[in-house]
Order: sequence, then C-alpha cells, then structure tokens
Amino acid sequence: MKKDKTRKKSSAYKKYRRHKILFITELIILIPLLVFGFLYVQFEKRLGNIDTVTLQSGDIQVNEEVENNAVLHGYTNIALFGVDSRDGSMDYTNTDTIIIASINNDTKVVKLVSIYRDTYLNIGEDRYGKANAAYANGGYKWAINMLNQNLDLDITDFVTVNMNALVEVVDALGGFDFDLTDEEVVHMNNYCVGTSEITGKSYERIEPEVAGTYHLNGVQAVSYSRIRYTAGNDYKRTERQRELIAKIVAKAKKADMKTLVDIMDNVFPMISTSLSKSDIVSLGMNMLSYQLGDTCGFPFEHRTSDLSGDSEVPVTLSWNVTRLHDYLFGIKDYEPSAGVQERSAHIEEVSGFSKGSAVSKENYTLNGEEAGKDVDDNIPGIQETESETETQTQEAAVSDNGDGSVYDDNSYDQEQYNDYSPDGYNYDEEY
Repeated sequence: MKKDKTRKKSSAYKKYRRHKILFITELIILIPLLVFGFLYVQFEKRLGNIDTVTLQSGDIQVNEEVENNAVLHGYTNIALFGVDSRDGSMDYTNTDTIIIASINNDTKVVKLVSIYRDTYLNIGEDRYGKANAAYANGGYKWAINMLNQNLDLDITDFVTVNMNALVEVVDALGGFDFDLTDEEVVHMNNYCVGTSEITGKSYERIEPEVAGTYHLNGVQAVSYSRIRYTAGNDYKRTERQRELIAKIVAKAKKADMKTLVDIMDNVFPMISTSLSKSDIVSLGMNMLSYQLGDTCGFPFEHRTSDLSGDSEVPVTLSWNVTRLHDYLFGIKDYEPSAGVQERSAHIEEVSGFSKGSAVSKENYTLNGEEAGKDVDDNIPGIQETESETETQTQEAAVSDNGDGSVYDDNSYDQEQYNDYSPDGYNYDEEY
C-alpha cells in the first residue's frame, strides 16, 4: 500500500512538472506575441500621423534597360531625403541629405549610399546642376527621377524627414557617444545654436573644446552630422550622417515599448512618404530582421568644378554608375544604359573632365577588392580641356540646360537666414 501511494505521488508530481514546464513554454511563446501584437496595434494606430502621398502613373521615370534588369528586382530601393525647412514644409525645399537605402530582399542586408549634395547631375527637364537642387525645384518627383535616370536605379518610393524628427529620435533613445576631434567640437558647438533655434530644443555647450568621447543629445548629434568645415568637407559630413543613422538603428532595435511608442507619437508627424500603410507596417515589423551593411558616398571618383558654383563632377558618370551597381548589387562590369551614357558624355563635355582626372575622397571595397585610391591631380593621364573649365564663372553660378539656355542654380536656395559667424563659417545653412 505504501509503495502504491509513493508511486501515485511520484506520478502526480511528474504530471505537475510536465504541466508547469508546458505552461512556462507557452508563456515564453505568448509574451513575445503579445508584445508584437501590442506594438503592431500602436504602430498602426499612429500611421495616420504620417504625411502620405500617392504617386501617379508616369510620375516616376526609370530607364528602359533598368526595367528589364532581373537582378534589381531582388532589391527594394528607397530614397531618403532630409530637410530643415523652418516652416515645416516637406516639399519643394532644400534637401541636403540624399541617401539611397538598398534592401536585399533575401538577406535583409541594407546598404546606404549618400549622394553628395553638390554632385553635378541632370536634375530634371534636361537641366544640369547640383543634386540638392532637384528636390527644391521639382519636389520628390524630380529628386527620385534624378536618382533613377542618372544612376540607373528603379526607385519608386521615398521618405522625407524633417531635421526636428532626428532630434526627437536621438533624445527618445537617450543620446549617443561620439568620438570628436577638437575641430569637430568647435564646429558642433557653433552648429548647435542654429539647430536649437530651429527645433526649439536645448543643449549644453561643450567646454573646453577639446577632443574626446562625448555623450550627445539630439541637438548636438544632429549638429555633429551637419558639420562640413573639417577636412573632407561634404564627404565627411555624409559619413557623419550615416554614422548617426547606424547608431539610431542599432539602439532602436533594443528599445523598450514605451520608447518606441513615444518615438511614433513625436516623429511620425514629421515624416512624408509615398510608402503605403501596408509597406510601412511590413518594414516596421521586420525592423529586427534587417541588418545595416556597408555605407559609402557617391560619386566614388570626381573633380571639383565651378559649374553651378563649386560642384562635384563625377568622373565619369558612367564609370561611377558601373562601380555603384557593383557595390550595391554585385553586378560586375555593369554597362550603363544609353541614357546614363548620354548624360555622362554631356557632363564630360561641359566640365572638361574625363577618366583619369578623378579624385577619390574615400576608400571602399567592391566584392572584396580595394578601390577608391586617392588620385593626384597631376598624375599622367589627366585629360582636361581648356574650353568650358577656363571660362565658367562662380559669380553667375549657372548650369547648362542642355538646350543652349542656362539655369541659375543660386535661385533655389538663397535664404534669409544666412548668418555668418566671425570666423567666416555659415553655421545656419540648410541641413
């Protein structure tokens, strides 16, 4: 009898343990589902705060050869624009952050390519000028088409973010640590004045202005990403912008629910996009599966010219597009479309710069092979003609429309807030 009771107790205990283990297992599965469900509901409830636009058929232009390129169909390419409009406008304003986000649909790796704001390209309606003039003159349609037609891409969607949104995100995530040189500290402090005025957010000036690792809040981090007066100029600035984005993505993946909900409440009203609600939900819910890969700036090789007033001429556009497709999509020896080759030839003609006269501002790797070596201006092989390059004047700052007329590139970005500091730097410029 005693043994039977012992067996019954043992059997009951084992049954209890099995039920307990099963219950704990169910909780382990259920809790993430509840969290996911909560976030999904909160996310969807707030989507109405995002300014969504619908692109009509014919708004977006893609080069014919690109439409038939099967490789690109395995990627989702989205244009990211950053604006700092004082009146909150999200269209027809200065956009000095132009980034291509290319998502590999299979591996979920995201590559970022910054287009230097002063890159000399066909910006729309056969006008040539600085890349950041496209958005100011023709809105997101011109800006997207500029990227597609000059770079052989198939971008159909965009996201535009106001500078205030970045400040809100950084503050919500608790700020970030950055290693700053003494020169960067000086310029960041100066940029903070304008950034604070635009956003209405406060900051503490870093003093003494010496090199070190600093924990930056929203105003400071965004001001850091705006610096363009150190060595590297705009090339270094776009690198800082990508560094900030990488830190935001990494920390957002680990953020708690309250933080994410706060970000949605404060940031969504400062976003304009052509992405549908289902696309936004899909991207948002898959955030944890995405991995930020390599980042770089475009063009890879270029020369400074006074076309449109201190622009960066890709040398050549066709060569840079070939390297871009290798970098983004792994396509070796990509042959640019007829449209790109035509634009490349025009840029080469008006600038006088052909292959061999390029200067690379950053190293990068293409399928493991090092490229982007610095090129000395005086090396043999530079082919620079005397015609246009000697007669272009910076005062006029005009660019060629392709039809013999000219387009004044100064007309789009002369703002009333060009306050210059005593040291000659403009810290109140567009973002």
